[in-house]
Amino acid sequence: SPFVGVFNLIGLAAAASVINFVVLTSASSSANSGIYSTSRMMYGLARKRMASPAFGRISRHGVPWPGLVLTVSMICASLLLTANGSVMRAFTIITTVSSVLFLAVWTLILVSYIVYLRRFPEAHEKSSYPMPGARFMPWVVLAFFVFILVALTQDPDTAVAEAVTPLWFGLLAIMWRRVCPRAGGDHMAAPELARSQGPAPARR
Repeated sequence: SPFVGVFNLIGLAAAASVINFVVLTSASSSANSGIYSTSRMMYGLARKRMASPAFGRISRHGVPWPGLVLTVSMICASLLLTANGSVMRAFTIITTVSSVLFLAVWTLILVSYIVYLRRFPEAHEKSSYPMPGARFMPWVVLAFFVFILVALTQDPDTAVAEAVTPLWFGLLAIMWRRVCPRAGGDHMAAPELARSQGPAPARR
């Protein structure tokens, strides 16, 4: 952390340790939230036949354990990125992939809004809080996203991560083609699945 470096340079080692503690606590909290939400997300996808029925199983305590095991396994597998001894390089790759995925999600949102505005302009006019600059701001934001993608190609580590990200989208497309025909509403009432699931997953 640059804050830790600054405190070390001015001789405040104790303050640097506090910053490290805060950063580690924050990272642990974020990881805990991600593990919790992802395991429940896999459970929800299984209920809608958009994931393997195996992820619809839960323990007697209401924990969707198959999704939990998969999530933790993926997190542990990410440690392989540090095999070359560079933690910062692994961090850069992971954050770049995450950034590109976030850009993709928000691009879909913006494109959906543009289509909505073209098809239902009267609904936008009647909205109690219409988006300011609705006609041009989505395009401005999309242009900014393009700028970010171009900027990410300027560093070798971020460029590699950005180049690999389309493989993830390809995998998602293949998986969606497989589950799309059977995807549907909540089918928890199905006797064969309901018997294997027990109570609903525990909530916080």
